[in-house]
Amino acid sequence: MDINSKLLNNTGVILVSHGSTLPFAEEVFVEIKEKFIKATGLAAEIGYMKVSEPTIAGAVEVLKNQVDDLDKIIALPVFLAPGIHTNIDIPQLLGLDPLEVDPRCPDGNYPEEHYLSIADDVDFDGEIKLLSSIGPRDELLDIIDKRINEVLSESKLDDDAKTGILLVTHGSRLHYNKEFATALYNKFEKTCELPSSFGFMELCGPSIPESINKLVDENQLERLVVVPVFIAPGMHTTHDIPHILGFLDDHEHTHEHHHEHSHDHGHDHTHDLTPVEFDGEILYPEPIKADDILIDILISMINEAC
Repeated sequence: MDINSKLLNNTGVILVSHGSTLPFAEEVFVEIKEKFIKATGLAAEIGYMKVSEPTIAGAVEVLKNQVDDLDKIIALPVFLAPGIHTNIDIPQLLGLDPLEVDPRCPDGNYPEEHYLSIADDVDFDGEIKLLSSIGPRDELLDIIDKRINEVLSESKLDDDAKTGILLVTHGSRLHYNKEFATALYNKFEKTCELPSSFGFMELCGPSIPESINKLVDENQLERLVVVPVFIAPGMHTTHDIPHILGFLDDHEHTHEHHHEHSHDHGHDHTHDLTPVEFDGEILYPEPIKADDILIDILISMINEAC
């Protein structure tokens, strides 16, 4: 896909990611960056909100060294849905005004140890253009269909086994994630001939077990494809969701059925990871990762914004 020719000079791109203590996400985002650079010819660097390197401010410095007379930076959050990170954290880490009041800290005075307080300031005099999150684009359905077909080809059951599809995502106390998941599922349901539903890992409903039980009971399923609508593998996709699906034994889960996270972005919550009860076959494909379709989506977003 061609990139807007006006962007080839004096422009750099930051592919913004959350950051993770696990290596999976960094590996995926390095591949995303390499594919993006090859497809566009643009200078690009990953900027992590926290934990991983380079930071967003560090990514700016990388671009300044890569691009002569850099005068414009496009910050592209590689997030599926908007939320606190895209609307509040990332703008502030870029030195921009937040898009809404932070419900965690309405007065904007963050504790000294908060990652927004300790982050390095961005040193850049040119224009920084912050794009929105990916959203429920039609192209995501192509990736979902690809992942479903990949695991169905590995199924031990016959092609005529009664099969259902469940799309799963993280969930949020804010409305954004549920709006994204609902809109994406509504599009998916219109294109899918099999019984289907969607569920959330935590924080809002329906939960994954609730959705699975309803889908199985209403359709007498023999096989279930559970599609993780996440970009990169991480704790949720490699540990939490597999435990809910019954793929992990209790001894592999240090807190048995409840996994407590204390996040430094301002909330504590408990994951209910009680395994579902389903005697049929469960197929669990990979997340989106650095799929070529995702790269095309990122390029489209830049072209649309510029």
